[in-house]
Parts: sequence; structure tokens; C-alpha cells
Amino acid sequence: MRIRLVATTAVAAGALTALSAVPAQAAEYDSALKIRGIQYDAPGSDSNRCSGGNTAEEYLTIKNYSRSTTVNLKGYVVKDAAGNKFTFTASHTLQPGDYVKLRGGNGSDSDTKNVVYRDNCNFMWNNDKDTIYVYKPSGSRADVHSYTRSGSDPDHNGYITFHG
Repeated sequence: MRIRLVATTAVAAGALTALSAVPAQAAEYDSALKIRGIQYDAPGSDSNRCSGGNTAEEYLTIKNYSRSTTVNLKGYVVKDAAGNKFTFTASHTLQPGDYVKLRGGNGSDSDTKNVVYRDNCNFMWNNDKDTIYVYKPSGSRADVHSYTRSGSDPDHNGYITFHG
């Protein structure tokens, strides 16, 4: 009986160790809102000028994966590994299955065009690697994904899909 108890304890400890070794980007959070994909490398030569630059071509797509819950983005925060962040300060409602593209640069936010601009002409996402965090207004994490150009983007087109 003692051998069986020791073996069961060892198996349980191994299972807990395996669970704790899961990387952060593999975790699934209890959130309807998830990162669908990212255009981390804007097409063309990077130019973060407000006039004539291509910052608006860098974007993060966030989707409401719920089948029945509408999500208001007001208060949600998007951050990168370096601590650059954007807070949705205005109401922007996502119906079930709807998405929004959070773009760099300046522009007019539009529910009908599914776009919100960061009103910042600096690039937010690194072209080689980065981590994207989305936080709920409560401060709890809604989603997180890390990427590397060499490991996450095999065709090197600057776009990565996380949740289809």
C-alpha cells in the first residue's frame, strides 16, 4: 500500500510540475476578448512620421469570441513587453463575433469600420519579437501572446494569427 501511495504522489507532483511549466502565451484566459492577430511589421520601410509615415499599417486585431456577450472596450488596456500601452478611453462596443483593429497613427475611430487609432505615430510592436498583453478594466489579464519573427511568422510577411 505504501508503494502505491508514493507512486501516486509522484505522478501528481509530476502533473503539477508539467502544468506550471506551460508558457504564458499558451494559457487560455476566461475572457471573450482575445487577440486574433497582429500586423507587427508594417509593410514598407518603417517611418513613424505623423504625416506620410506608415504607423497606421501596424495594427492589432482584437475579437469578441463570445456567442452571446457584447463587450465594451472602454477601460481595456493593451501593452507590450517594454511597457508601452494603450487604454481604450472611449466606449467601443464589440458584438459577439465582432472585431476591432487597433492601429497606430492618427485617424477617426469608427465602430462601422471596426477601427480605433492609438493617436500615436510611434510604432508599438517590435519587428523581431515582442509580447502582447490585453487587460480587462478590472486589471485581470484577458489574453497574452509572445511572438518572434523567426519562430511565429514562417512566411515573414509581418502578420501573425493567434486565434482564428
